[in-house]
Amino acid sequence: MEEQISEKLKIAYIGVDNDTIGMLKEYPSFEISDFGNSILFINWLNNENQIDGILCETYLPGTNGIDFHQYLKQHNLATLVPFILVSRHEDEKIKIGAIASMVDDLYTTPLNPEHIETRMRFLKDHKELLSSARIVTEPLHDYEVPLIKRIFDILVAGTALIFLAPFLFIVMFAIWAESGFKGKVYYISKRVGTGYKIFDFYKLRSMKLNADKMLKSMSHLNQYEAQKVDDECPDCKSMGHPCSTLLVIEGKEICEKHNMRMRQAKISQSFIKIKDDPRVTKVGAFIRNTSIDELPQLINVLKGDMSIVGNRPLPLYEAELLTSDEWGERFLGPAGITGLWQVELRGKKSVSIEERKMLDNIYAKNYSFWGDMKLILRTVPALFQSENV
Repeated sequence: MEEQISEKLKIAYIGVDNDTIGMLKEYPSFEISDFGNSILFINWLNNENQIDGILCETYLPGTNGIDFHQYLKQHNLATLVPFILVSRHEDEKIKIGAIASMVDDLYTTPLNPEHIETRMRFLKDHKELLSSARIVTEPLHDYEVPLIKRIFDILVAGTALIFLAPFLFIVMFAIWAESGFKGKVYYISKRVGTGYKIFDFYKLRSMKLNADKMLKSMSHLNQYEAQKVDDECPDCKSMGHPCSTLLVIEGKEICEKHNMRMRQAKISQSFIKIKDDPRVTKVGAFIRNTSIDELPQLINVLKGDMSIVGNRPLPLYEAELLTSDEWGERFLGPAGITGLWQVELRGKKSVSIEERKMLDNIYAKNYSFWGDMKLILRTVPALFQSENV
């Protein structure tokens, strides 16, 4: 008799251990898709990709493997897919947390791919058997935009684009002319919106060409003061032992707490705010102050990436730190051009992250069609306040 050949297992690996990822990709029974953070995986999963199992490191940017497992369960994502935690060290605290969270299994590196395959196939068959008699009635995504809101978005965005088209062409010509009839009059960046969906975000260009290359010589003008963090964790040093789970990153041991501290410091260096920024053109200053540079986002609304009203979509580097339950609620509401914190906080000289988080979460929990109408009416006078948030 011929030996029966099993189909390859499609495995999602979430983490940054390149040695483990490389070893798993070489194993003939696996088809590995790897993701450096939880947002990239959620976005991939939302595009209806199919997997047979998840291998997730205990530490992830902005969260940890156990909390991420809970997030998937709470939002009915990949609930029938085996979820195995991967730890770099034996840790009793992680083991207890994994049991409490009902993670399917926990392995410590270096992994044995044959053991992982055997366990994955058993868990996969077991879960399929248990679910065969069940009828799943809950929707996969509880963050889909209500129909009335979607219809409103299409009508408003479509109508606005038709009437504003001549004006937009004039503005785009002015941007192009001021740049010596060179370069693009718009720019596209990656943003994270509803349900952690990553999409192309459109804006009119308000800065000079090659503005990014000018940043190095202007760092002294940045109003954001970058955090300075020592390589050694002060808590570990004072206690004489690791203050949290030890990680191995780029061949060096670092505690989880200090690694997060260093990541946040690195992120803070990415924020640039320069008063009277010399990179902003004359036309750019005008379209910024009047929010005309935001008008191309009406195309995003027509595409379904955003709504007229909602929480602002975030850059990927910022959103990947916000996958804890405390922050994640903001992504369960619609992404939008204008929203609650833009109206409430516009004009304030300083806005804390906590204030933004609180208002984003309030909107995600309580948004309604008539509430959106009130926010739109309040947005118009807010546009004429002197300070942009």
